Amino acid sequence: MTGAPRTQGFEGSYLGAADRISAQAIMECKICWTPYDPAEGDDTRQVLPGTAFVDLPDDWTCPGCTAPKAQFLVREDPGAPAAAVLDEMAARSRALVADFTEIFNSKMRDVPMVNHALHVQAVEFQPWEGGFLGVLVAPWFMNLVFLPPASRPVLGAGEKEVIAFPSGDYEFLHNSREMTGPYLACSLFSPMGDFTSQLQAVDVARAVMAELFKPENRAETDRAAEIRARREAELAPPPPEPEEESEPSRRRLITGGLGG
Repeated sequence: MTGAPRTQGFEGSYLGAADRISAQAIMECKICWTPYDPAEGDDTRQVLPGTAFVDLPDDWTCPGCTAPKAQFLVREDPGAPAAAVLDEMAARSRALVADFTEIFNSKMRDVPMVNHALHVQAVEFQPWEGGFLGVLVAPWFMNLVFLPPASRPVLGAGEKEVIAFPSGDYEFLHNSREMTGPYLACSLFSPMGDFTSQLQAVDVARAVMAELFKPENRAETDRAAEIRARREAELAPPPPEPEEESEPSRRRLITGGLGG
């Protein structure tokens, strides 16, 4: 199929930036995990082999479950200019997940605060400041995590550092794990009892990454770590919203309303 309109973006990797995937990108449906390989095309819609994902028509849907294009993520992209960087990011995020999965299995599995509907997952990691930034979802917390480059000074475990983003300044704690190496973490949610599914937690994590880079979320007076929306043991229902809310809080925007 030729001459099809290029997609304006998709919900998945790189926050929907279609210009960051190459014509060789193999995409994967996040609903049913059906892949779209441009080398094969799609017989169900008469899409010829060699048709890039970004060249599929906007009304194209997953052949496995009919999910729209917006529900596809990058599985691998051998043609990406930054393939080596992305390979490093994938390796470091896998190590992060492995470290915290080990913590869950060895120390947290039987702790009452753990939400067993959730599992450890690295969400929306992307290159940033020479390292990699994303959200780590776990059964007992959700943290914004920065995996720094080797050249960045590392502070001792528990040391605090404020990092500036377009939406404001946020407080991170330095730490290190055997497989992950040094990392910085900013708490978003803990505990995680208010989340009913992994999909819900991941959707909030994606919202965090999107809102973090929006300058309009910056308050007139910044407070370090305002992104953190720590849960109480049991959250009370949110109070009724006023009829008119001209300036929703930055925390509310970044945490998708779950921060209270």
